[in-house]
Amino acid sequence: MELKEIASVSGKGGLFKVIKPTRTGVILEALDEKKTKLLAGASQQVSLLKEISIYTTSKEGSYPLEEILIKINQEFGDELPVNSKSDTRDLYAFIMKVVPDYDEEKVYPSDIKKLVSWYATLSQFAPEILKKQEDDEVPEKAAEPEKTLKPTEKKVQKEETSEQPKATKKVAVKKATKE
Repeated sequence: MELKEIASVSGKGGLFKVIKPTRTGVILEALDEKKTKLLAGASQQVSLLKEISIYTTSKEGSYPLEEILIKINQEFGDELPVNSKSDTRDLYAFIMKVVPDYDEEKVYPSDIKKLVSWYATLSQFAPEILKKQEDDEVPEKAAEPEKTLKPTEKKVQKEETSEQPKATKKVAVKKATKE
């Protein structure tokens, strides 16, 4: 499972796995023991977790949620020092440790509570998302070194790649030399 397959629905608690889109909305399945299905229509706001980020004061302006979740997993594992019912000061101390340059004016305690709640759900029902997946990164294909051509071969190669056929060029050159 990937983060782009997980969604949050406004007005509904918890996270949902995207099953498939329909003409009028999207079919979702709750990420919990019950696995209840839900049809989210156009009137409900569905946000994919892959598209969510935390505001920062850096040049980029935000930090992707996926990277934050991975960082939390690396630092704390499955046991977080806070939960969604923790004191506001504890929540701010937690986010400060994870994202030191978060924007204090735009990140609210409710945002941090959602983050903590989502992390707990993902660690229980989709732990593979929280692990940094280096295997998925495909290294770029190394550029093949260009073989060294002799000056005459370079000229021939240029002629072959141009739009005019070779014969026409040669004729044009011969006419210019006869005059």
